[in-house]
Amino acid sequence: MKKIFAILAVAAVVAVNAQAQNADVAKAKAALEKAQAGVENAKQNTKTATWIKYAEALVKAYEAPKGNAILGMNAQEFQLLSANERPLSEAQVEIAGQVMTKRSFATRNVYFNQAGALCAVEVTEPILPDALDKAIEAYAKAAELDEKGQKTAAIKEALQNIDSKLVEDASCAYTIGKYADASALFELANKALSTKPSNAIDTTSLYNAGLTAWMANDLPRAKDLFGNVLNLGYYGTEGDIYAKLADIAEKLGDKEASKNYLSEGSKKFPQSQSLLIGLINYYISSGEDTAQLFDLFAEAQKNEPNNASLFYVEGNARAKLGQNEEALAAYDKAIEVNPNYEWGYIGKGMHLYNMAVEVSKKADEEYNDAKYQALLGEFEQYLKGCVAPFEKAFEMVNDVEIKKSIAEYLKQACFRFRSDPEFQAKHEKYAAFADAE
Repeated sequence: MKKIFAILAVAAVVAVNAQAQNADVAKAKAALEKAQAGVENAKQNTKTATWIKYAEALVKAYEAPKGNAILGMNAQEFQLLSANERPLSEAQVEIAGQVMTKRSFATRNVYFNQAGALCAVEVTEPILPDALDKAIEAYAKAAELDEKGQKTAAIKEALQNIDSKLVEDASCAYTIGKYADASALFELANKALSTKPSNAIDTTSLYNAGLTAWMANDLPRAKDLFGNVLNLGYYGTEGDIYAKLADIAEKLGDKEASKNYLSEGSKKFPQSQSLLIGLINYYISSGEDTAQLFDLFAEAQKNEPNNASLFYVEGNARAKLGQNEEALAAYDKAIEVNPNYEWGYIGKGMHLYNMAVEVSKKADEEYNDAKYQALLGEFEQYLKGCVAPFEKAFEMVNDVEIKKSIAEYLKQACFRFRSDPEFQAKHEKYAAFADAE
């Protein structure tokens, strides 16, 4: 019997907490309905105060379903400010590689990060889905009716406050991986700030609207937003907006536009690595103007002399163009810059292996015995040469599939020299790994 009473008591607490939250929502909804009646009344809707009251009611209606949550608070603080309202459910969720605790309530979900801090609030049952958009329009109407400007300062402050709310909510949507929602909220934040009498442009929010649209793979929308930001003279960090526009153009099939964005951005921001790497990738994929390509490599390496990946990518480009010795020198430089960079060893091993394959093809077509023997010696030199870098890479790599791929190369290379007990042992070792299920 005691257990039954305990269960009923818990149920009663949950019901009381839910009622408290519902009461706040109901109060905000009633206030909104009353204010809306005012703007629908022909005698009242010509007054500035009527529209301000309506805008304020819209803002409160927007906020009410959130409860009293404050980002950054811990779970105990959240419970205290939420009058100990109990969640309907709780679960561990993984979003963008981050594990979070998600608690669901009647009108909202809240998310706590691994440090235990509240990192996002998501309203699931809004009173009015477009409440803040309507609030912005209501404040604009109030400003229009305020011919003497008596409420200008108050309306401007209110619009700035809406901008702040929207930026915070956009950041919450971003945190939980809802990039399309974040984009819409960031764009609306700029609308709030740019509405009269505020008349400001929130370029950061506009840029973030484009960025989150890009992350949501809404490329046409991202292109338009980034284009607007670019026209306003905002370029992101080190001209990053050019790199984003180039990526969008590439994905939309306009390679020439992609190149132009990268070139224009590099002229304005010559130190930008993202733009340099973008141009490098363009020239590698298009195969045009290779002299300029290697000038870009040199510039990128000058900016980041300790970035081994830049030398690795140069090695790949030179290998693709048949510049074998230069490719090997680039891979060696990658290894020199960072002896723990496995791709430097992988690149060198693969290039030597591929060089051996090419020489083997030539040898198969050679009928002159002296030339054939010379080619055979060259083939074995390259094939034996790939073993050491591949073995080093094999030791360093953790990814099983990559490790198997390396083992396959080593199995094939060592098989050629299996008459040597050392290479026979290597062949058996790597064959066992490559062929394992």
